[in-house]
Amino acid sequence: MENTIKLELTKEWDKTFPKSEKVNYRKVTFPNRYGITLAADLYEPKGVEKKLAAIAVCGPFGAVKEQAAGLYAQTMAERGFLTMAFDPSFTGESGGTPRYMASPDINTEDFQAAVDFLSVQENVDPDRIGIIGICGWGGLALNVAALDTRIKATVASTMYDMSRVNANGYFDADNSADARYAKKEAMNAQRLVDYKNGSYALGGGVVDSLPKDAPFFVADYHDYYKTDRGYHKRSLNSNGGWNVIGCMSFMNQPILQYSNEIRGAVLIMHGEKAHSCYFSRDAYAAMVKDNPYVDNKELLIIPDAVHTDLYDGGGKDAIPFDKLEQFFSKNMR
Repeated sequence: MENTIKLELTKEWDKTFPKSEKVNYRKVTFPNRYGITLAADLYEPKGVEKKLAAIAVCGPFGAVKEQAAGLYAQTMAERGFLTMAFDPSFTGESGGTPRYMASPDINTEDFQAAVDFLSVQENVDPDRIGIIGICGWGGLALNVAALDTRIKATVASTMYDMSRVNANGYFDADNSADARYAKKEAMNAQRLVDYKNGSYALGGGVVDSLPKDAPFFVADYHDYYKTDRGYHKRSLNSNGGWNVIGCMSFMNQPILQYSNEIRGAVLIMHGEKAHSCYFSRDAYAAMVKDNPYVDNKELLIIPDAVHTDLYDGGGKDAIPFDKLEQFFSKNMR
């Protein structure tokens, strides 16, 4: 497309996981409908000449394609799918300014633009396209599945509902009009500070030094984003985080409003011991309520797994890749 901007892309392998010899890997770019050019890593199984089913992968929220999304994409390519892990608008190697902003609308479009790109590849069957969303991108993946009828199968892994957590706080602890008003008041005050300064203040990523009394979920994130296990120099969560006002619009834009109208296949999977498991349990219940298309919907709770175990396996092979292969193969025939 004419509005594709050439991005400066890293040439070396700089992922948090080892490179597979079973797949071909290359960098690609594509535009979304807002004219933002997105950067992605494309993984193709070696030695396969037929048209393939394709999967677009994104997440976690505040991560980059060199982390969990890339691991999912490369592993699924090893299993015969053409896959692509991409950086969302305003983050990683993708375009868009100002940096470190999030948008329910634009980020939904990012996924749809990925489907556009995959659909026109010579070695892809456009009638066999699926998506995987991890963490906050799991909730966005459900929003995309409710909007984009081209998507045959969707996986939401260790998902967050970003609208709910921004509006209600963790564990719905701030679920009141007064608490939301105070939060909005603070962010609107920050808008003026940013405007006067001519720049956006960062909210901070995962803490560098873990306090002894840190909540379990903070320790879980620290173990991934701040250690050799998952640290990456371009990851927001590993470094300075989103802008303070970066996720503001999620507060009053519920992204799961029409999830019970999804007709395509959906697998929601979450760790049993994850602090965030309530998002998946509630999202699944809402998705199947009054939905005539429930036979292809599934909630998979993985025993003993915590939130970040589904980022990289957590050292215990927690990601059920056999199940994912079976799910996509069955529902993208």
